[in-house]
Amino acid sequence: MTKRPATIPPVRRAAGLFVGLALGLAVLAGCSSQGASTDCGLDACTVTFERGVDASATILGVEAKLVGAEGDQVTVEVAGEQLTLTTGQQATEAGGFAVTLDSVTDQQVKIRVSRNAGN
Repeated sequence: MTKRPATIPPVRRAAGLFVGLALGLAVLAGCSSQGASTDCGLDACTVTFERGVDASATILGVEAKLVGAEGDQVTVEVAGEQLTLTTGQQATEAGGFAVTLDSVTDQQVKIRVSRNAGN
């Protein structure tokens, strides 16, 4: 008797493909921006704001906005809370998220927003 290799039925294969595509789209749909670019994972996003424009991004279910920047100090609003950050400072908590300032240039401000471990 000849044994055939096990195959996955077409219906199960299609269902698995559909679930994978739906999860991928859900992750991509969770981010939108104006005057900013985002790079997101499951629990953290890096947001690069363009200076001199009304810049904001919706990430991880909350809005992040650039309020102002002067020197190495930046004011952002994350989850409805205003934060003043400086480069190299430890993460500041806002609405269940940890926010850090990665870099400031004449043209861009880059922050990292991540979910706090308990949330």
